[in-house]
Amino acid sequence: MNVGLNLNMRSEKHCFTMWQTLFEVYAKYVPIKPIGKGAYGVVCSSINKETNERVAIKKISNVFENRVEALRALRELVILRHLSHENVVALKDVMVANSSVGSGIADSRANFKDVYMVYELMDTDLHHIIKSSQPLSNDHCKYFLFQVYIPSLVILSCGLFSPLMLNLL
Repeated sequence: MNVGLNLNMRSEKHCFTMWQTLFEVYAKYVPIKPIGKGAYGVVCSSINKETNERVAIKKISNVFENRVEALRALRELVILRHLSHENVVALKDVMVANSSVGSGIADSRANFKDVYMVYELMDTDLHHIIKSSQPLSNDHCKYFLFQVYIPSLVILSCGLFSPLMLNLL
Protein backbone atom coordinates (compact mmCIF):
# COMPACT_ATOMS: atom_id res chain seq x y z
CA MET A 1 0.00 0.00 0.00
CA ASN A 2 1.37 3.38 -0.93
CA VAL A 3 -0.22 6.07 1.22
CA GLY A 4 1.75 9.29 1.11
CA LEU A 5 1.59 12.60 2.86
CA ASN A 6 -0.40 14.88 0.55
CA LEU A 7 1.20 18.33 0.71
CA ASN A 8 -0.08 19.70 -2.60
CA MET A 9 -1.37 23.24 -2.00
CA ARG A 10 -3.18 23.32 -5.34
CA SER A 11 -5.70 20.75 -4.11
CA GLU A 12 -9.03 22.32 -3.33
CA LYS A 13 -10.04 22.20 0.28
CA HIS A 14 -13.12 22.89 2.26
CA CYS A 15 -13.98 23.29 5.92
CA PHE A 16 -16.76 21.84 8.01
CA THR A 17 -17.41 21.43 11.72
CA MET A 18 -18.18 18.22 13.59
CA TRP A 19 -18.69 18.33 17.37
CA GLN A 20 -17.26 21.85 17.61
CA THR A 21 -14.12 20.72 15.75
CA LEU A 22 -13.08 22.34 12.48
CA PHE A 23 -12.07 19.93 9.73
CA GLU A 24 -9.99 21.31 6.83
CA VAL A 25 -9.85 18.53 4.25
CA TYR A 26 -9.68 18.13 0.51
CA ALA A 27 -12.93 18.92 -1.28
CA LYS A 28 -13.22 15.35 -2.54
CA TYR A 29 -14.32 14.36 1.00
CA VAL A 30 -17.96 15.21 1.72
CA PRO A 31 -18.92 14.95 5.41
CA ILE A 32 -21.77 12.70 6.48
CA LYS A 33 -21.91 12.60 10.28
CA PRO A 34 -19.72 12.46 13.39
CA ILE A 35 -18.71 8.97 14.52
CA GLY A 36 -16.78 9.46 17.73
CA LYS A 37 -14.37 11.52 19.73
CA GLY A 38 -11.91 11.01 22.50
CA ALA A 39 -8.57 12.14 23.81
CA TYR A 40 -6.91 11.05 20.59
CA GLY A 41 -9.09 12.89 18.08
CA VAL A 42 -12.46 13.42 16.43
CA VAL A 43 -13.73 11.02 13.77
CA CYS A 44 -16.40 11.66 11.16
CA SER A 45 -17.73 9.63 8.26
CA SER A 46 -17.43 11.05 4.75
CA ILE A 47 -17.80 10.09 1.11
CA ASN A 48 -14.87 10.30 -1.28
CA LYS A 49 -16.48 11.91 -4.36
CA GLU A 50 -13.75 10.56 -6.64
CA THR A 51 -14.32 6.90 -5.71
CA ASN A 52 -17.82 7.09 -4.19
CA GLU A 53 -16.38 5.21 -1.21
CA ARG A 54 -17.48 5.81 2.38
CA VAL A 55 -14.51 6.63 4.62
CA ALA A 56 -13.77 7.66 8.19
CA ILE A 57 -11.63 10.76 8.75
CA LYS A 58 -9.81 11.13 12.06
CA LYS A 59 -8.49 14.58 12.96
CA ILE A 60 -5.60 14.75 15.39
CA SER A 61 -5.33 18.38 16.46
CA ASN A 62 -2.02 19.99 17.38
CA VAL A 63 -0.23 16.71 16.81
CA PHE A 64 3.13 17.98 18.12
CA GLU A 65 1.76 19.54 21.29
CA ASN A 66 2.23 16.31 23.24
CA ARG A 67 5.20 14.03 22.54
CA VAL A 68 3.34 10.84 23.50
CA GLU A 69 0.40 11.66 21.22
CA ALA A 70 2.77 12.55 18.37
CA LEU A 71 4.58 9.23 18.72
CA ARG A 72 1.27 7.36 18.88
CA ALA A 73 0.08 9.01 15.66
CA LEU A 74 3.41 8.31 13.95
CA ARG A 75 3.34 4.66 15.06
CA GLU A 76 -0.19 4.23 13.72
CA LEU A 77 0.73 5.88 10.42
CA VAL A 78 3.87 3.79 9.92
CA ILE A 79 2.21 0.49 10.78
CA LEU A 80 -0.92 1.03 8.70
CA ARG A 81 1.07 2.26 5.67
CA HIS A 82 2.83 -1.10 5.55
CA LEU A 83 -0.11 -3.40 6.21
CA SER A 84 -2.67 -4.64 3.75
CA HIS A 85 -4.84 -7.38 5.21
CA GLU A 86 -8.58 -8.04 5.36
CA ASN A 87 -8.48 -8.05 9.19
CA VAL A 88 -6.64 -4.71 9.47
CA VAL A 89 -8.42 -1.43 8.77
CA ALA A 90 -7.03 0.19 5.61
CA LEU A 91 -5.43 3.62 5.70
CA LYS A 92 -6.61 5.37 2.52
CA ASP A 93 -5.09 8.85 2.73
CA VAL A 94 -3.21 11.23 5.02
CA MET A 95 -3.58 15.00 5.01
CA VAL A 96 -1.95 17.73 7.04
CA ALA A 97 -3.27 21.23 7.67
CA ASN A 98 -2.51 24.38 9.56
CA SER A 99 -4.73 24.76 12.59
CA SER A 100 -5.77 28.40 12.12
CA VAL A 101 -9.02 28.89 10.24
CA GLY A 102 -8.58 29.66 6.58
CA SER A 103 -4.86 28.98 6.62
CA GLY A 104 -5.31 26.05 4.30
CA ILE A 105 -3.57 22.80 3.70
CA ALA A 106 -0.02 22.99 5.00
CA ASP A 107 2.61 23.98 2.47
CA SER A 108 5.58 22.26 4.10
CA ARG A 109 6.29 19.48 6.55
CA ALA A 110 7.54 22.01 9.09
CA ASN A 111 4.35 24.07 8.89
CA PHE A 112 1.55 21.74 9.89
CA LYS A 113 -0.24 21.24 13.19
CA ASP A 114 -3.20 18.98 12.43
CA VAL A 115 -3.15 15.53 10.87
CA TYR A 116 -6.09 13.87 9.16
CA MET A 117 -6.02 10.12 8.65
CA VAL A 118 -8.56 8.66 6.24
CA TYR A 119 -9.59 5.04 6.79
CA GLU A 120 -12.03 2.64 5.24
CA LEU A 121 -15.33 3.05 7.07
CA MET A 122 -16.26 0.13 9.31
CA ASP A 123 -19.81 -0.66 10.42
CA THR A 124 -18.86 -0.48 14.10
CA ASP A 125 -15.92 -0.90 16.43
CA LEU A 126 -15.16 -3.18 19.32
CA HIS A 127 -15.70 -0.42 21.89
CA HIS A 128 -19.30 0.18 20.77
CA ILE A 129 -20.09 -3.53 20.79
CA ILE A 130 -18.68 -4.10 24.27
CA LYS A 131 -20.50 -1.03 25.65
CA SER A 132 -23.83 -1.97 24.02
CA SER A 133 -26.64 -3.56 26.00
CA GLN A 134 -26.67 -6.59 23.70
CA PRO A 135 -25.62 -9.72 25.59
CA LEU A 136 -22.40 -11.22 24.25
CA SER A 137 -22.31 -14.95 23.59
CA ASN A 138 -19.25 -17.19 23.62
CA ASP A 139 -19.32 -17.06 19.81
CA HIS A 140 -19.10 -13.25 19.96
CA CYS A 141 -16.08 -13.49 22.27
CA LYS A 142 -14.38 -16.03 20.00
CA TYR A 143 -14.98 -13.77 17.00
CA PHE A 144 -13.57 -10.71 18.79
CA LEU A 145 -10.49 -12.61 19.93
CA PHE A 146 -9.96 -13.80 16.36
CA GLN A 147 -10.27 -10.21 15.09
CA VAL A 148 -7.52 -9.12 17.50
CA TYR A 149 -5.32 -12.20 17.13
CA ILE A 150 -5.04 -12.26 13.31
CA PRO A 151 -3.94 -8.60 12.92
CA SER A 152 -1.41 -9.17 15.72
CA LEU A 153 0.03 -12.07 13.76
CA VAL A 154 0.10 -9.97 10.59
CA ILE A 155 1.99 -7.18 12.39
CA LEU A 156 4.50 -9.64 13.83
CA SER A 157 4.98 -11.43 10.51
CA CYS A 158 5.77 -8.09 8.82
CA GLY A 159 8.42 -7.31 11.40
CA LEU A 160 6.40 -4.33 12.67
CA PHE A 161 6.19 -4.77 16.41
CA SER A 162 6.95 -2.94 19.59
CA PRO A 163 7.85 -4.20 23.06
CA LEU A 164 4.27 -3.44 24.09
CA MET A 165 2.90 -5.68 21.36
CA LEU A 166 5.23 -8.50 22.41
CA ASN A 167 4.02 -8.16 26.00
CA LEU A 168 0.41 -8.48 24.86
CA LEU A 169 0.99 -11.75 22.97
